[in-house]
Amino acid sequence: TLTVRNSDFIAAAKMQGASPLRIVLFHIAPLCTSSLIVRLTLDMAGIILTAAGLGFLGLGAQPPIPEWGAMVSSGRAFLLDQWWVATIPGIAIFVVSLGFNLLGDGLRDVLDPKQRR
Repeated sequence: TLTVRNSDFIAAAKMQGASPLRIVLFHIAPLCTSSLIVRLTLDMAGIILTAAGLGFLGLGAQPPIPEWGAMVSSGRAFLLDQWWVATIPGIAIFVVSLGFNLLGDGLRDVLDPKQRR
């Protein structure tokens, strides 16, 4: 961003003769890694739900490969007699998505530089 680009520590690094690659790797990248890690963990729940939805519609991995969405889709036929065939993969999708959301929320609390004292 422009605020980081025009900040004093970047100007000081340039005055000391640091190359642009060194400035990016050692001064800017450490500022971005915490938010990148939090963003990835929070996005994993959406990625899992998207993959399960595509598998449910038959657009995901093909049948020899186990996938939660395909398991839920194939378990719909047995829902009245054997409810666990479709329910267990659905619970797994829910638990893993919730786990990634809670992990991302916890990492945001730990890694947020604005909340440090």
